[in-house]
Amino acid sequence: MAGSVLTGDEDLLTGRWIGLVVVAVLSGCGNGDTLERFDGPTMGSHYSIQYVRHSAGPTAKTVQAEVENILAEVDRQFSTYRSDSDIEHFNALPANNCQAMPAAVLELIRVGEQLSLQSDGAFDLTVEPLLNLWGFGPQSREEKVPSAEALARVRQRVGHGHLRIDGDRLCKDAAVEVDFNSIAAGYAVDRIAARLHALGIDSYLAEATGELKAVGRKPDGSAWRVALEEPRDDRQVAERVIEVNGYGVSTSGDYRRYFEQDGARYSHTFDAHSGAPVLHNLASVTVIHPSALMADGLSTLLLILGPERGWDYAQEHGIGVFFVLRDGNRFVTRTNDAFERISREKTQ
Repeated sequence: MAGSVLTGDEDLLTGRWIGLVVVAVLSGCGNGDTLERFDGPTMGSHYSIQYVRHSAGPTAKTVQAEVENILAEVDRQFSTYRSDSDIEHFNALPANNCQAMPAAVLELIRVGEQLSLQSDGAFDLTVEPLLNLWGFGPQSREEKVPSAEALARVRQRVGHGHLRIDGDRLCKDAAVEVDFNSIAAGYAVDRIAARLHALGIDSYLAEATGELKAVGRKPDGSAWRVALEEPRDDRQVAERVIEVNGYGVSTSGDYRRYFEQDGARYSHTFDAHSGAPVLHNLASVTVIHPSALMADGLSTLLLILGPERGWDYAQEHGIGVFFVLRDGNRFVTRTNDAFERISREKTQ
């Protein structure tokens, strides 16, 4: 659900990268530093890495291999679109079963539990059966409003309370199915950031499926810049450009996947309480947070909560947010003090 557009030598209005060769060979200020860039497919979408390479640092080929190893591992563990992933093995189990899981899966289950408790259950990692029922999930047949009877049956299989961790095992007391799409990409970005630091890279912009984190500056001393996207489904338009250093940025929106039926618009953002897509006028939420994982999860959580409850939650917890709301045929934006303070911080 990400909508952040990376910016550099690109067209800010469309988000399309131009002059890629120029970006890849930009030199620093005579100190041997260069700006390297590589990208590729991941998790059914795309990733890109830009970083400042010091003369004694690892080659771009080495860095790319390290990044892609992380992305491949995340895909093997968390993907709901491959039957051999760790989570899909778990999802295929009937009720009252357990399965040994990698530590990373258990870590994200705990994060999901935290977000579920903090949202009174509106955010939930077990909504995959609902996604499939409404036509948005990996096992979907068609996009349509389900019958009340079908919805009632599926809701019996939804709820984080049906999960528990027993040592290194994940257990369930109902036939729940876990979907990590709301936090897995942010987790991957944090993993990549940690690996880049371990390789001695101290300035970078790492992005996976639209979730990103930026640290440091480019070789010419300029900041990493991110364009926040206007929630349009026909093209990408930059709503605002911010400079980022030391933060993850995530945008969740209802404008990429949706369908319309009987004059109503149904998106792929679900409230676990109702078992249905949210119907409020909050079109997108951008969160800035030191952790890309938390930015990813919180942007989804706030979008689910909506324009009033989501705003109050962000204010109460000191979360920097940028809201885009529908107002008839136009969009209006709203930011809080935490967002403005972070986006105006001077990079060192």
